[in-house]
Amino acid sequence: MKKKLAYLKFFGLITLIVYWSFTIIAILQNPWFSIMHNALSDLGGNKAINPWIYNYGLIISFPFLFLFSIYILDNGKNKLQIIGGSFIMISSIFLAFIGIFHSGTGPHGFVSTYFFLQFFFGMFVWGMGAEKKEKYLCISIFLAAFLGAFLPWHSTGLLEVYEILIIAIFTLWIPFHKN
Repeated sequence: MKKKLAYLKFFGLITLIVYWSFTIIAILQNPWFSIMHNALSDLGGNKAINPWIYNYGLIISFPFLFLFSIYILDNGKNKLQIIGGSFIMISSIFLAFIGIFHSGTGPHGFVSTYFFLQFFFGMFVWGMGAEKKEKYLCISIFLAAFLGAFLPWHSTGLLEVYEILIIAIFTLWIPFHKN
């Protein structure tokens, strides 16, 4: 039986396209920015030229990730997958909060960290309820995300790109692979 909300599987990819489009435009607006020395959030901070570009990109990405999480919930086969999908849904709200509480504001560190923690924990829990192939994928990329946080990165921006790539693996693999 086909799920009614199958079209929402594309919203993970749309989230990535929207986020990276705004991020690339923000990078082009800020010649001082270096992925080797800065955090991506610096593009939305006080030093940035047109910081609204990066911040709006985060806020505009939120509904697409939220819709993707509805797809994940709709395809949940058990309680673990529903709980995992719920954590991913909550993470989408924190994605918007990163843009609202941009770099240089008090809550920024919390909301940006919590976005990643919520997403990765949701991905892990969702995977624990999955069948063998998906379970191993989710555990592997969760471990890669967890261990990656403790590696000596040259910049926060590099760590963020790494973690976003892990999110991309999940958002592209889960809805588009063949069982």
